[in-house]
Amino acid sequence: MAILIDDKTPCIVQGITGRVGVAVTRVMVKYGTKIVAGVSPGRGGSRVDDIPVYDTVEEAVENHPEIKASAVIVPALFAKEAALEAMDAGVKLIVLNPERVPHQDMLELIEYSKRYGAMIIGPNSPGIVSPHKAMLGIYAAGAGVDWLYETFKPGPVGVISRSGGQSTTVTYLLTSAGIGQTTVIGIGGDPFVGTRFVDLLPLFEKDEETKAVVIFGEIGTTQEEEVAELLKRGGFSKPLIAYVAGRAAKPGMRYGHAGAIIERGVGTAEGKMKVLREAGAFVLDSLSDLPRTVKQALNL
Repeated sequence: MAILIDDKTPCIVQGITGRVGVAVTRVMVKYGTKIVAGVSPGRGGSRVDDIPVYDTVEEAVENHPEIKASAVIVPALFAKEAALEAMDAGVKLIVLNPERVPHQDMLELIEYSKRYGAMIIGPNSPGIVSPHKAMLGIYAAGAGVDWLYETFKPGPVGVISRSGGQSTTVTYLLTSAGIGQTTVIGIGGDPFVGTRFVDLLPLFEKDEETKAVVIFGEIGTTQEEEVAELLKRGGFSKPLIAYVAGRAAKPGMRYGHAGAIIERGVGTAEGKMKVLREAGAFVLDSLSDLPRTVKQALNL
């Protein structure tokens, strides 16, 4: 089964009346996501197709108390207020699409989410896909719903990626090899993200249909090292297949994402690969090895 969202999860879109908001909402609905309302200050009372729009999340929840999740599709400088508003209204799962959210804003949101028992995916996240069930975020914003159906297929492998674009590369490689996915999650590549690998792996551990998980890591931060520690203490027992991007990056040089940077010798690809191997993960030298390694891990 999927984790976090499926076709029965009632969701809202914050920023639904914007150009991107309208486009991705239509993709989400066509894909099966249960979008029950939208929020756009000053546009309350209007509709996007058949979806009612409210001025605030509080109003949306008053009229649709079943709401569980929100996709935040607003400019980065408004992301904090949008996420705080959602949490204050009781929404427990928030996907933050904006990139370049100020670090201080994210630190505040992370602390707030812990206090209120909410989960934030992102920022700089393309979202969550539970294949052929639901998508919450901006996956396929330009490609359309047919691309979602072709790229993501139901199956036994979970995918978590620090890179939004590479999460689709991983998924494409799996799907092309006849290996489907339970849920695919882009957690964002910023230094401070609401949800890390170690927060999601236990959810896949509990999911009976997930037989293995692929993580796409990068240089910088300590996320992959945290995964190694989780494996060592038995917090995740299923096969874990890992790829770490950025082996050619030099110290102090940012590698694509704000969080992908080696500082004071910490966060190198080689170091991450070493600790993951020592902890028992299948560590890839090349992404082209992914399908073969997953099949090996699953005895296919």
